[in-house]
Amino acid sequence: MYLEGFLKWLEEKKKMSRSTVQAYRQDVSDFFRYAKDVSMGDVADVTNTDIVSYLLDLKGKGKSASTVNRRLASLRTFYNYMNETGQIHGNPTIGIKSPKVEKKDIEFLTLEEMDRVLAAPGDSDKGKRDKAILELMYATGIRVNEVIGADVEDVNLRIGFFTCPGDSGKARIIPMGRPAREALEEYIYNVRKAVVEEAAERGEEQEKALFLNYYGKRMTRQGLWKILKEYEKKADIDSKLTPHLIRNSFAVHMVQNGADIKSIQELLGHEDITSTQIYLSIAKNRIKDVYDKAHPRAL
Repeated sequence: MYLEGFLKWLEEKKKMSRSTVQAYRQDVSDFFRYAKDVSMGDVADVTNTDIVSYLLDLKGKGKSASTVNRRLASLRTFYNYMNETGQIHGNPTIGIKSPKVEKKDIEFLTLEEMDRVLAAPGDSDKGKRDKAILELMYATGIRVNEVIGADVEDVNLRIGFFTCPGDSGKARIIPMGRPAREALEEYIYNVRKAVVEEAAERGEEQEKALFLNYYGKRMTRQGLWKILKEYEKKADIDSKLTPHLIRNSFAVHMVQNGADIKSIQELLGHEDITSTQIYLSIAKNRIKDVYDKAHPRAL
């Protein structure tokens, strides 16, 4: 009863996406199971101590600090709902501190470095294919498995969207800018079409994959890594060019240009917003740098 009302509240009042609501369902359901296992009683009657015991149980099972933080954040939201709807008074999670998560430096490319990478492919058929790959990765921030797993039907050039199945079958629709659309159009209707036609002449079954290798087959992870290694050298960047580096660059550049963290979470397909919040540190550092350089009495 509590759970279904909570999920409806998230969807209708908080306007959260299906994937985000599903993540809350999983977290809160896990707490409900724990409460039942330890005979905690009605979840509407739990205390601050009960919540702490649950978090300690998670830690004892080897759950990471980020996972414990996410579960606590989900419970805070759940009990905010319970309080707001008059089912309880107060919130038993108040005063509970989140475990400290070790901060890691984010590696990303500058805009100038990213421009050099995108300009690196030549005008050959291979170059046009690789240009489309790089433009799509930077335009959408998709993961390596999402790049090689993409089918041609996932691209909507007319509207400018890429449909990404994502993990666990949770699809998300990501907008694409003009450079990515133009690169994909050139590749799909000229390069890819010719490769598919040659494969058909050999009597091979038509491949539905978006990105094809020389043999007209779906590109492999190894093939993609080889491509990135080639353009790392051509673009003369100091960092190792990886799908995750491009993904980080996508997110950081979006945040630096004013995108809100919730939108970045949706675009990246993060279940937990704490995974996305790491990008905020980049924006804060940038604001501090701007302040130090611009304000006459900053230093």
